[in-house]
Amino acid sequence: MPKSPLNLAAVSDLKNGEMKQIEADGKKILLARVGNRFHATSGECPHYGAPLAEGLLCGDRVICPWHKSVFRITDGTLLDPPALEGLTHYEVFVEGERVYLRWPESEESSASSPKASDNRCFVLAGVGAAGTAAACHLRELGFAGRIVAISAEKEMPYDRPALSKEFLSGEVGADMLPLRPPEFWDEQRIERITDRIVDVKPAEHHIVLSNAGTLSYDRLLIATGGAPRTLETPGADLGNIFTLRSEADAQAILKAAQPGFRVVVVGGSFIALEVAAALAHRKLPVTAVVRESVPFAKGLGPEVGSILKKWHEDHGVVFRLKEEIASFEGQGIVRHVRLKSGEQLPADLVVIGAGVQPAASFLQSLPKRGDGGLTADSALRVADDIYAAGDIAAFPETYSGQTTRIEHWRVALQHGRAVAVNMLGAVQDFTGVPYFWTRHFDESFEYVGHAEGWDDLILQPGDQPPAFIAFYIKDGRILAAAACQRDKEIAALHELMRLRRVPSPAEVRSGVDLIALARGASV
Repeated sequence: MPKSPLNLAAVSDLKNGEMKQIEADGKKILLARVGNRFHATSGECPHYGAPLAEGLLCGDRVICPWHKSVFRITDGTLLDPPALEGLTHYEVFVEGERVYLRWPESEESSASSPKASDNRCFVLAGVGAAGTAAACHLRELGFAGRIVAISAEKEMPYDRPALSKEFLSGEVGADMLPLRPPEFWDEQRIERITDRIVDVKPAEHHIVLSNAGTLSYDRLLIATGGAPRTLETPGADLGNIFTLRSEADAQAILKAAQPGFRVVVVGGSFIALEVAAALAHRKLPVTAVVRESVPFAKGLGPEVGSILKKWHEDHGVVFRLKEEIASFEGQGIVRHVRLKSGEQLPADLVVIGAGVQPAASFLQSLPKRGDGGLTADSALRVADDIYAAGDIAAFPETYSGQTTRIEHWRVALQHGRAVAVNMLGAVQDFTGVPYFWTRHFDESFEYVGHAEGWDDLILQPGDQPPAFIAFYIKDGRILAAAACQRDKEIAALHELMRLRRVPSPAEVRSGVDLIALARGASV
C-alpha cells in the first residue's frame, strides 16, 4: 500500500533560494525553494554523508559543505565530484499553504546493467580516482560497450585520500575504503584486469600487458596516477622505512606502528603531515623533518604554513626545519635518522613523504614532458583516441590560464568524468575548478583554484581561531584561496571561479560578501 504524502513544511518556511533539512520516516530530506518552486532530494552527500543543508545553494546548484560535491537540486543529478552518484529526487507538491512529498513506490536504484549493443571497447589504464569516475560516468551516460579497467593493484578501487587520514589514524577500517561496492563492477559489466601495462601502441590501437599479451581498444584513458618519490640516502633500504601511496602501503605502516614506537616523517608535503597527524593521533611520538623554514611555505606561503605548523605542534609533533636526511641507521631495521646537521633522531618507524612523480615510465611510444607526465589538450586528449587524466596529465587550467599538472584527488575525479563524455564522441573543453582538502587532527583545510606563484596575499582571520581565509593574487587577479572553517566562502569562490565572476582584490579587502555574490551570480 502506498504511503500517504508527507507534510514537509509550510510554504512560508522557506524563502526563494533557501533550503533546510527535514527528518522523516528515518530519512534525511533536503527541501529547497528555487525559482519559487519547491524541490526535495536526499539530504546527505553520498561521498562522506555531509548534511547538504549546511552547504551553499547557488541557483539550482547545491554545493556540499565538506568536499564540494555539486548536485542539481531540481533532479538530484551529480554535477561535480568527489561524490560518484547523484541524490535521490522526490516528487513534491503544494496544497494550500503546505508543501508535501509524495513517496516513490520504490527507492531502489533503477540503474541496470547496460545491454551489450555497442561493439566498441574502452580501456581504462588505471582505476584510481580518474579511472573509477570515468567508468561510472560512461555507464551513467548510457555507453553499452565493453569497459576494461586495468590496475596493478589487486584491491578494489578505493578512497586514496582516506589512507593518510582516517584509515591510518584508526577512525575507519578497510571496509570503508572501496569507492563502489564490489557488486557494482559486475552489475555494470566493467571487466577488471590485475596486470602491469608495458607500453601503449597508438598506431595499432592496442596496449601491451606484462602477463596478458595485448589488448585492443577503441578509446583509451591513461590514468595511472603517481608513484611516490624515494630517497637515495644511505640506509634507505632498512626495514620499517615506508612511502605511502597504496592501501598495501598503509596496511604495512599500521602493522609496523607499534605502541611507543618513535616516528620520523620525512618531507613537508600534505601526505607527510597527514601521516604525522594520523600517527600522533595514535599517541606515537612524531618528529617531522622538513627542508623548508616553514612547512608548505613554497605552495601556500609562510603565513598559512605557520598556521598548519601550529596545529601539529599543539598536538605534540616536533619539527626539525631547514633540515635534510644524511642517513638512516640500524641493523636490518631503522633505529636512528641522522640529519645533515649531525643531529641523530631515534626512529623505530620512518615514513617518507617527498611527493610523487607521474607513473608513466612504461609509456615508450608517447611523448612525455620533462617531469614525466603527458601533455593533454583542453579536451584531455594526448593522441588520437587516447586521453590522460589525474596526476599524469598536464592540461590547460582555464581559470589561471596555465598548462599544469595538479595532483589533487578531486581534479582526477573531474578529469575522469570529463573524459567519459569525450570518449563517447564529444569534444568538450575541461573547465572544472580545482579544489583540494586535507585534515590534520580536528581541523580541515580547503584550497580552491590554482596558483603556482603569487605576488600578493590577503590573509583574513576568522572570528575565532583557527578560522581564516587567504587569497592568492597574481597580476591583480585572485587565482586561489585557502581556508579553515570557512566552508561557505570556499564554496562561493568555487562557484564564482566557475562563472568567471571572482571579485577583485580591492573588493575582497573591503569585505565583499562572497556568499551573496555567488548566489546573485548564479541566478
